[in-house]
Amino acid sequence: MNNVDNEGKRIVRVELGKDSYDIIIGRGLGAALADFVRSKKYSKKALVVTDSNVGPLYADAVCGRLREAGLEPIVHTFPAGESSKTMAVAEEIYTRIIEHGLDRKSPVFALGGGVVGDLAGFVASTYMRGVPFVQLPTSLLAQVDSSVGGKVAVDHPLGKNLIGCFYQPDAVFIDLDLMETLPKREIATGLGEIVKYGIIYDENFFAFLEEHPDDVLALAPDATVHMIARSCEIKAAVVSEDEKEAGLRRILNFGHTMAHAIEQETGYVRYNHGEAVAIGMCGAMDISRRLHLVDEATVTRAQNLIERLGLPTKAEGCTVDAMYAGIFHDKKTVNGKVNWVLADRIGHTIVKNDVPEDVVRAAMAGILAD
Repeated sequence: MNNVDNEGKRIVRVELGKDSYDIIIGRGLGAALADFVRSKKYSKKALVVTDSNVGPLYADAVCGRLREAGLEPIVHTFPAGESSKTMAVAEEIYTRIIEHGLDRKSPVFALGGGVVGDLAGFVASTYMRGVPFVQLPTSLLAQVDSSVGGKVAVDHPLGKNLIGCFYQPDAVFIDLDLMETLPKREIATGLGEIVKYGIIYDENFFAFLEEHPDDVLALAPDATVHMIARSCEIKAAVVSEDEKEAGLRRILNFGHTMAHAIEQETGYVRYNHGEAVAIGMCGAMDISRRLHLVDEATVTRAQNLIERLGLPTKAEGCTVDAMYAGIFHDKKTVNGKVNWVLADRIGHTIVKNDVPEDVVRAAMAGILAD
């Protein structure tokens, strides 16, 4: 559900019973964050987890708001990038907060993009068997994807996000003022996940992106609020129905099976997540076409929007053999069978675990750069 409060903030409710929470979207949310903290029965000592890109820009201001609300925050900053999302870095954070004396009611605030949110959430979910957790996503990708839904994890050398759990935040604050320093490439990577929501759930939203690509790319105010709020609404609706990925939530993995294989093979450095997802969506659409679930025009429509929003459709530095081997390390593989999320039209998907190997390999070959 999406509401607008009397201060103009958009509020999306994630309904999960006792674990329900709000996603607050707007500009200048510092006062709202402080009010929220005052309303909670948190211990005074708190942790802000951030990275070397975001921390220098925003950590002082966030800590100031938390102090206004009565907290005593410490900041832990780690080197930016997927390569920091490891058990070793998590252990450094555990050591820091144990030494500082955080207790079971001490909140952890994740200030940054998806890597920060995943890592901070993993620490919050496991320290003293779970402490309060608040998401402060600063990247478009984190705002519309990883900060919503409660998936937290660290990576393993053999695969991404293999060590983790479901752990819901107390709230998500999406402050659009924090997007003003986003590089263009970071905007594009968020758009990869935003396009996904249109393909899997809402053709009207997909059409909105098709009709307003310039506004979307420029982060025009109205377009930005709409695409973030609608993306959060869609993810909230799916997560509310299937929190632990027993069924419907699988559709959120559209494009991700190949994307994770691409990321792994290229060492998580050539492509960021949204770029890999964009390529993976092209592969999933091609499988859908080869299985006669969609026609060529539908595949072209999806590829055209991906390209128009500045995202790649081909992967460099990959091979079919390595990608094919990589998909079997994916969390969506059960008993050696890959659960492929495929489109049968724009706005709707199906899941199949019997896609022939030759079809998968042919689709993979189709998304490799010449």
